Amino acid sequence: MTIAIGKHEVRDWAHEHFHGVNNVVIPSFSADLTRLNERGIRHDVRRVIELGFTGTLLVSEVNITLDEYVRFTEIAHDEAGDRLNLIFHASFNTLEENIVAARQAAAAGARLALLSYPPGFYPKSLQELYDYTKAFCDATDLAVILFPMTHWGFERLHSASLPVDMLTDLVDAAPNVVSVKAEGGFPSVAGFAHAWHRLSEKVLITMPIIQEAIALAALVPLRVIATSNTEYYGDTAPRMLALAQEGKIDQAMDLLWKIAPAWRANGNVAPVPHAHSVNRAAWKYQAWLAGFNGGPMRVPANRLHSGEMAAFRRALVDSGLWVTQDPDEDYFVGRNPE
Repeated sequence: MTIAIGKHEVRDWAHEHFHGVNNVVIPSFSADLTRLNERGIRHDVRRVIELGFTGTLLVSEVNITLDEYVRFTEIAHDEAGDRLNLIFHASFNTLEENIVAARQAAAAGARLALLSYPPGFYPKSLQELYDYTKAFCDATDLAVILFPMTHWGFERLHSASLPVDMLTDLVDAAPNVVSVKAEGGFPSVAGFAHAWHRLSEKVLITMPIIQEAIALAALVPLRVIATSNTEYYGDTAPRMLALAQEGKIDQAMDLLWKIAPAWRANGNVAPVPHAHSVNRAAWKYQAWLAGFNGGPMRVPANRLHSGEMAAFRRALVDSGLWVTQDPDEDYFVGRNPE
């Protein structure tokens, strides 16, 4: 059941309920790619819970219609119940479409929204960027995660993508802003440091990149890691954050060093060079290695070559993490084909 929370209450709700590590689920499709694969989606949601994640981003940055995305959310919510915070991925084509999608996703069971920006959105000023962001926040009662990130190309306006003064203004003006996914200035952690300094007493500051997040959790009381392909590391990310939060910093860092081959492989292979996009096919394959459904993706989608897949698999072995023994060709079919 969806719980109605007013816009002015949502920040209190987030401080109580938005915590732990939040991963991603990429939708699964039928073998002929004409419809969603409900069995595959339910399998993935159960796997998310089994691995100890507290929430998941339902990825929309793939070839999926709005109606299908709403159904994707309904299936995930039906399977998860209250065991996961479902995060709406506001990455549709226009501001207006993202607003419509946010309202429908909220009705289907989403609790939060990760705000992305369409490729066709090219603000000429920081004011235009602020106006887009504020308009989305005003139009939804979902808890909103702001997302400074190099993908958007906003560094031509400010080196931090969304500068901390703008983030502060948005936090003050939009009571449903509950978190900042602070990757501004990547690969530097300067954006995180500045956001933490200015805003950590008001909203939750998060760093999704696991090797940065756990290191930072050794220095500051990091409450949440959201959202990225942390399912690739099995249950390790939730375990490391829990150790750090318990003050067991050496144990958390020892585990982080143990899985260094995996996070190094993720950093070196997964990004799409010069494309300014996330390789969702690679992420889905990584999840499959860790027991998720896998299965075919609609075009346009990145291709997976054998060398890349071998590198991801070998990195898990070298990290001492569990990895499926199923052959790679099984990934393209999926564990629950329909």
